Amino acid sequence: MKGTEKIIAHIQADAKAQADAILAQAEQQCAGIRSDYEAKANEAYAEKIRAGVKSCEDLADSKSRIAQMEAKKSILSLKQEMVSEAFAKAKDIVLALPAEKYCAFLTRLAIQSAPDGQGQVVLNPSDREKYGEAVISGANKALGGKLALSSETGDFAGGLIVRNGAVEVNNTLELLIDLCRGDMAAEVAKILFG
Repeated sequence: MKGTEKIIAHIQADAKAQADAILAQAEQQCAGIRSDYEAKANEAYAEKIRAGVKSCEDLADSKSRIAQMEAKKSILSLKQEMVSEAFAKAKDIVLALPAEKYCAFLTRLAIQSAPDGQGQVVLNPSDREKYGEAVISGANKALGGKLALSSETGDFAGGLIVRNGAVEVNNTLELLIDLCRGDMAAEVAKILFG
């Protein structure tokens, strides 16, 4: 049996050598596959990281642009508010003129509003009481006209309205300031923020 044992041992050794060779080859193939998939996984991971970073940068840029636009809008709004306050202050300055200068201002407005010297002059209640007769007298002297003080009063801060039939000339302080604002807002802004 020694010969048979030798043959069996030899067959077993050959089978073990073949099995070891097959296992070694399988492990080598597995290592290659594992290495390929690890490389692919690392590349996919790196791609996800790059995409995430880009997405974060894009979002940050977008938020930054939005914040800059909002800041510009806020600054513009503040500037517009300050320009509005400047025009409101201008109205207050006109209304605070000394009595004789304010009366002269109203008289000039009446003259400009009624170049033909005719019509009814409407003032606010306070100006009518304080300056009405003086304005009519001064305008009629300058125009040689027949302006009259209206019995009606207007709901405006200052200035006047002249009515002549169906024609009404509005020279209220509010309207004059608004008209000046359209022409002078850019200039006022330049002075304030230049």
